[in-house]
Order: sequence, then C-alpha cells, then structure tokens
Amino acid sequence: MTDKPSILIVGAGAIGSFYGAILKRAGCSVSTVLRSEYEAVKENGIRISSPLGDLSYRPDQVYRDGDSPQSPPDYLILCVKVLPGTDRAQLVRPWMGPNTRLVLIENGLDIERELAEAYPDNPLISCLAFIAASRTEPGVVEHKAYGKLVMGSYPEGISEDCRTLSDLFIEGGIKVDLTEAVVGERWRKCLWNTPFNPLSVIANGADTRTILDTEGGEALIRAMIREVMAVAEAEGYPMEESLIEQNIEGTRKMPPYKNSMALDYLNDRPIERDAVLGNVVALAERHGIAVPHLNTVLVTLKMRASLEGRA
Repeated sequence: MTDKPSILIVGAGAIGSFYGAILKRAGCSVSTVLRSEYEAVKENGIRISSPLGDLSYRPDQVYRDGDSPQSPPDYLILCVKVLPGTDRAQLVRPWMGPNTRLVLIENGLDIERELAEAYPDNPLISCLAFIAASRTEPGVVEHKAYGKLVMGSYPEGISEDCRTLSDLFIEGGIKVDLTEAVVGERWRKCLWNTPFNPLSVIANGADTRTILDTEGGEALIRAMIREVMAVAEAEGYPMEESLIEQNIEGTRKMPPYKNSMALDYLNDRPIERDAVLGNVVALAERHGIAVPHLNTVLVTLKMRASLEGRA
C-alpha cells in the first residue's frame, strides 16, 4: 500500500502518458482512461523512450470510456485536445468525486473557465507543459526533450493541493515552476505555440528547423510573437522583448521537432486551431489591435480546412 495520492489520466496520449510515467516513478497509483489505444495499453502497458531512461509502465487500471472507476481518484489529470464540440466537463464527469482535484495539462487560452464553472467545489490546477514528445504507435511514446511543467491554482494562487502535486512531479524527475498567476503563464506559452503550431500545418507538417531555416521563416515567427505580445499586454499581461529571442534560441537548441499540431494534421486528426490561434485573434479584435500575420495564418488554416473537409 502507498500513502501517496491516486492519479487518473484522461487522455493518455504522448503528453498524458509521459506525465503519468513521472508520477508512477514517484510512487503513485496511476490509472488511465483510453479510447482507441485501450487494447494495446491493456496488453503491453505504455512504452516510453526518454533521455530520462526507460519510463515504460503498466497503469494500475486501464479504463475505457463508459467504464466505472473503482473509486474516484485524488487527482484527475486531463490531457485531451481542446477542440470545438468536445465537452470536457462531461468527459470527466464519471470519474470525478467530491474530493477529486482536477488538473489540466492542455494548450490554449481561457480553457479553464468551463471546467471551473462545472465543478466549483473541486480544486482546479492549471499546468503548461514544455516538452517535446510524440506518440509513434499505439501505446508507444518517444520523449525527445524537456518535460518541465509550469503550474498554478486557477484562477490564481498556489494551493496546498498544487504544492503536493508539484512535489510528486519533482520526485519523479522533472522540473516544476509554481506560479501565482497561471493565466499570465499561458500567455507566455502562446508566444511559442501560436506561431509555430499553425505554421507547421500550413507547411504540410514542417518541423521547427524547417520553419526557422526557410528564407523569411524566422522573421515571420518574430512578427507573430510580437503580435501575440501586443494582445497579451492589452489583456493585462505585458512581457519583456527579450522573450522573442529566448523562444527563437530555445527552439534552435532542440532537435528538429514536429509539434503536436503538425502531428495531428499529418495523422488526419482535428487540430486545436481556435484554442491556440483563434482565441488570440478574437481577443485582438475585441481590443482593436491589428494582428495581420496572425489573422492571415488563421484565415489560411480555415481555407485549407474547408478544402480538405475539416472545417
């Protein structure tokens, strides 16, 4: 028996599987809820190659959608894509107990609100993952680099539940930065996600090196980052100019990487267009801020989706 909290991962793709492995290394009971990969994980567990070593593990329980949990988890970690038509509040409902802490490790802006409103009595922890990891086949994940989490209570502050989870992730071998203002940190992550993810789709799944090394590519990334920063400032989250160079240099230091949106596009899966880009453009319009580069990329993605029947 362990006195450590129980964990349930809903959405055990590359990201959910990796962070589940970290908590498993910390001694937690880790279970998963799966859709298409249920049989593979039930039979073989989750296999993860990583610079941290072999992180492979067998979840304590493997559930399908529609199953009933043996008991509600202490922490439910939600790692699904934030897509139009996906009712995340309903998705987690069968697994939520009165004392379950709800944890989001997901991309995008303003993604917490619907869950906070659906579960006002459950603590909500919002996390941003800085990681290069890809699912290579059912139940198999390649972790290439990074893994740090930025974590805070929503809408602000750092609760004891948040500190407990942070300590577990650190014990499992990754770095965690706690923040009193997690919404502001989401804007900081948008500096990378909002340019790189959509451009990778327009460029047929291009990796980060191709995006930066193509003539005019780095200049375009810089222009898009500046536009995100202008919208963030209007929302009350000003950021220093040096972050532009930090994002460029950090991307050049990592191996050429196909981001999550590129992989979703290449595998004919829906992309998080609105959560990552559309919401930023909508906020820019609300504030009367011109974002010509962001808007052009958004409209181009919509055109492409319409032609491919993905709109």
